[in-house]
Amino acid sequence: MFMFKAKMEEIAKKKDTKIVLALDFPFISLNSQKSLFHKAKNVIDEVYPHICAVKINHHLVLPLGTFQGVKKLIEIIHEKNLPVIMDCKANDIGATNKVIAEYYYSAGFDAIIANPFVGWDEGLKPIFDMAKKMHRGVILLVYMSHKGAQEGYGQFIYDKGKEEKIAQYVSFARKALKWGADGVVVGATVPEKIKEIHNILGDKIPIYSPGIGIQGGRGISALNAGASYLIVGRSITLAENPNETVKKLIEKLKMS
Repeated sequence: MFMFKAKMEEIAKKKDTKIVLALDFPFISLNSQKSLFHKAKNVIDEVYPHICAVKINHHLVLPLGTFQGVKKLIEIIHEKNLPVIMDCKANDIGATNKVIAEYYYSAGFDAIIANPFVGWDEGLKPIFDMAKKMHRGVILLVYMSHKGAQEGYGQFIYDKGKEEKIAQYVSFARKALKWGADGVVVGATVPEKIKEIHNILGDKIPIYSPGIGIQGGRGISALNAGASYLIVGRSITLAENPNETVKKLIEKLKMS
């Protein structure tokens, strides 16, 4: 299970970067899939020397197709020796989650992001089983980067096992350890949560922090709080010069 985790650590160290590119683009005309594919490819070609992985969301899967354009992009990314994460936030019954994982892993994704809300038995267990079988990774969504995350991930629950009242995200962090996740997602917009979750996980599980830039998250604050990787999307993909943008971000992080 930890092959993906080790691969990420190796690439990040070798390239001296903690940036994961979120290949996100706005809605386009349904007749413009070809141009979207080339736009995504061009961004990859520009920034790949400065990133340690690529994250793909529904922004590309829906218009390009999992086994059509997206699979081709994955092959291009793999040729540059970068892992690819699918941000599907899998959150269904076990039978459906198993199919979701098998399709995305078969398309070439090295890891998928899953939502712990559905629990383990007949929930996320089939995803972890499939990841183990196919030598892939699972990253758990512990606290999102948007303001409304507090309503779900920040709510308090009663932990019967420990007979205590805890925040939902604390429960999810503990489950990441128990289930053997390869990483967790915690928004860069909440560095105080990153710090709290890092205190739970230690160095056993890396933290991926999205929300840098447009959403208001600061890379320096996230890293200082305990994040291992910074997920950066629109600040790079929508920039006039993505290459210069990511280089400036890395330089700023190194100066801090």
